[in-house]
Amino acid sequence: MHQRHPSTTSVQLLGQEEVGTPGEGLSITVDGVEVRTERQEEAIVEALKKRQSSPYRTVVVRTIALLCACCLSVGSHYASYILAPLKSRLQRELGASHAEFSLLISAFSLNSTWTPLVGGVLASTLGTTLTSILATSVIFLGQVLLLLGDIWGDVRLMVFGLWIFGLGISPLAVVQESIIVRFFRSHGLGVSMAFGLLAGKGASFISALTSYPLTERYGSRAPFYAATTLAGLSVVVNLVYIAASKWLVDGAGAELEAVDISDEAKARLRSGMALTEAQALERVAEKRKVHLKSITKLGDVFWAYVGLNVVCGMIWHPFTHLAANIIEKRYGLEEQDAANQASYLLAGPLLLYPACGFLVDRFQHRSIVIKLLLVSSTLTMLAYIWLVLPAGWTASPKPAIALFASGHGFSPLLLVLLVPTIIPLKYVSTALGVHKSLEQTGSTIFQTLAGLTLDINKPPGKEGPVDAMQILLNMFLFLNVLQFISIAGMAYLQWRREQPTSELSALTPTNDENMPLLGGLTVPTVPVMQMAQSRAEVRRGRIFSIVSYTLILIAWVLFMGVAWYRLGLKRGDH
Repeated sequence: MHQRHPSTTSVQLLGQEEVGTPGEGLSITVDGVEVRTERQEEAIVEALKKRQSSPYRTVVVRTIALLCACCLSVGSHYASYILAPLKSRLQRELGASHAEFSLLISAFSLNSTWTPLVGGVLASTLGTTLTSILATSVIFLGQVLLLLGDIWGDVRLMVFGLWIFGLGISPLAVVQESIIVRFFRSHGLGVSMAFGLLAGKGASFISALTSYPLTERYGSRAPFYAATTLAGLSVVVNLVYIAASKWLVDGAGAELEAVDISDEAKARLRSGMALTEAQALERVAEKRKVHLKSITKLGDVFWAYVGLNVVCGMIWHPFTHLAANIIEKRYGLEEQDAANQASYLLAGPLLLYPACGFLVDRFQHRSIVIKLLLVSSTLTMLAYIWLVLPAGWTASPKPAIALFASGHGFSPLLLVLLVPTIIPLKYVSTALGVHKSLEQTGSTIFQTLAGLTLDINKPPGKEGPVDAMQILLNMFLFLNVLQFISIAGMAYLQWRREQPTSELSALTPTNDENMPLLGGLTVPTVPVMQMAQSRAEVRRGRIFSIVSYTLILIAWVLFMGVAWYRLGLKRGDH
């Protein structure tokens, strides 16, 4: 071994002698001070994971972690769909117009226009455990306020409750997805993510299917009591996960978060272990923290993906919330029959999420995700075409329901699975936050506009004219065509990015943090730089980020403006 300065602490790692060059990833001495290279710092983290994991209990531990992640979102998803089947009752009993009902749904998604951004950053800095309990607690509080608003017949309190509810639901979704990526990124991510999201979608389907029958059997408050109870149970499960989180991470050898590495460094300092090793862990922890401004460097493909999310938010969530009322009025159905049929719009994920996850894991290439997205867009487009046609021609909404349920039944999963294939792994939590934020921004904007559209030329005390509903359905169809074009455009940008020569890629150093992963394999087959490759691309990223913030601002201004006039906040009505 080479001679060190007498004052330098001697440290040996993983049985390697501390000689070599920075390119080999070993420690070097500069002016008598030992310096660890980036690659060796990462080796320390890998050593911690290998030391902690046990092959005999890994499968069981990962299964428990997946069950906990699944249960986190059950309460929030059940609560988010109890209003859709009850629209006609709420309009009748509370005197709510189409616009006011849309405000209720928009209030639910309004805070989700920005909270996912914060949730993604919090997850990467504070860790998923602390962020998850904050989110589930806020959701429970909002649900309690919604229940009280329904009991007192106060639409404004219900809107406020859903507004509070919305503070937590999207950060919770980001945390749930980040937890699954953390435990399963190299062990069947597609299927694991499918089951994680399936729990929430299943709760939404059950909510839409049972809300109206619960009111008929147990009274109008029953769905709200059920939703509040499930939201409380999610908090309890979250507390269990927090208590067992260290054991779960140790047992599964899961990816260490920045907060975990920082805690390990502090523990080593307290125990009197090597200062240089603790400092190395602190440097790694700091490097794994992601700041929101970093999204400007994620490249054109990522921003095309963000634009796609805006359009998806416009054609998915508003329709599922309005479908029961649309098919009731358009096809002359009874309230319960319309609610039952519309509930099957949410049944697709029960079968299609696992199948889609299996296909993605089986082929392990991003092209399968793009192809499935195009299939999904085609199916939902056919559903809207069916509904746009005169009701006298089509006679029944069932084919449209089946087409939409099939198309929407796996596409939200694809949007999540696409993230680890287009950006470096360390940015996944932040990118998932951006994905949720802009999807909910599109949903909020169009949900509010949909309510205003249905109220066009509405005579006092009567339902809106048929042509207003036709206008709304035409808008859904147009946006679906735009979604298809957006998917094709994103696929083209991915193809163009994969064209750089292998010589450029060979000169680019890669590590576990900076290469995208899906199912444990790096994709695509030709190495591709995933970050912005030029200053021009970074400048475009800044422009797109400003556009995104502007869209979020538009969603807020639109919601507040409509709420001001429609809920009598300006006139002091009610």
